[in-house]
Amino acid sequence: QVRLVESGGGSVQAGGSLRLSCAASGSTYSMFSMNWFRQAPGKEREAVAGMIIRGVGGTYYADSVKGRFIVSQDKAKNTLNLQMNSLKPGDTAMYYCAASTRTAFTFADPRHFSYWGRGTQVTVSS
Repeated sequence: QVRLVESGGGSVQAGGSLRLSCAASGSTYSMFSMNWFRQAPGKEREAVAGMIIRGVGGTYYADSVKGRFIVSQDKAKNTLNLQMNSLKPGDTAMYYCAASTRTAFTFADPRHFSYWGRGTQVTVSS
């Protein structure tokens, strides 16, 4: 089992920045990728950014966050970080960290991720 705990959410004005962190514990050796999803009220959960944490690596960014968000990994701490810059009101959502043990998967498909954190709220005001 893998346990994921998010931190770093909060409220910020448009144009500001926030940094989210996801700390993984437990059977972290089984994880192949980690991803950030978000869900706003009344909307479907959507993938934001993620990375393959084994082998050759690789990153994913949703078109809506490219050039503004940066995903990174701290291997020593088993942590996935999300630096969010130039935040917009449309970025307001609950942000969830997820991990997958699958080697064949799609970043954008939440069904491919077995482990989830409880989420951290991000609110961007105009």
